[in-house]
Amino acid sequence: MLTLVKLDSKYCDYLRKYDSRVPYNYKGKELRPFVGVLFTVNNLKYFAPLSSPKPKHLKLKSKIDFWKIDNGKLGAINFNNMLPVTKNNIVEIDLNERVSTESQKKYLKLLNEQLYWLNRHSNVLYNKSKTLYKKYINNELSNNILLRCCNFPLLEEKCLEYNKRN
Repeated sequence: MLTLVKLDSKYCDYLRKYDSRVPYNYKGKELRPFVGVLFTVNNLKYFAPLSSPKPKHLKLKSKIDFWKIDNGKLGAINFNNMLPVTKNNIVEIDLNERVSTESQKKYLKLLNEQLYWLNRHSNVLYNKSKTLYKKYINNELSNNILLRCCNFPLLEEKCLEYNKRN
């Protein structure tokens, strides 16, 4: 079963020192949600960032590094920006949290709908993430996709370093 988490922004900032493709995980006051666990490598879990629905998602095609959630109606997952983490770098999102504003309610509703859809399609999700990772490691990606992907092996190394220090 998949979960939604937030990553520690200091952790993401640290990784970005070594790979500029590491996504910024905050938008205003809210931290970007990541879906996970997609897979585990070298005792590190991988999580991928979610993207809120945008009109462009309806037109874009799903690719090896990008997958539309419910044909783009619920946003997308950016596998190219998957990040390795340990339990120290994540905080689970409480989807039953009491919120006071309409925008917060709307946002939690979207997250619940995304998670529900993703859990119903989890086999595809796992396969896509593992396939991208494997092709990256084996240098089997086109240059175009390779340039969009985080450097997974380097980030694994930096993840371990960060968690030893902190």
